[in-house]
Amino acid sequence: MIIFGTRSYLYQLAVLTLLCGRCGNTAAHVLRKRVTKFTLFFVPLFPISTKYTSQCTFCGLEQQGTEQQTNQLLAHMNQQPHNQFQPPYQP
Repeated sequence: MIIFGTRSYLYQLAVLTLLCGRCGNTAAHVLRKRVTKFTLFFVPLFPISTKYTSQCTFCGLEQQGTEQQTNQLLAHMNQQPHNQFQPPYQP
């Protein structure tokens, strides 16, 4: 008997502040990558499909995108200066 099937893996790539297309709010959007792999005897062998999505944390709108769009968003995020936490002054 041969046991085969699929299994999905969900990766959170980043959390970005973007303008939502549905609610119009500037809110955090979670950027995710879902990879579905073929399994044989519960061992994942090779990817069947890869999907990229972003989800608005305010209204819950989830939109699919391409790998190229995702890479552009990640590159734009890496170019922005990050606000670093400064501990309060203690004498």
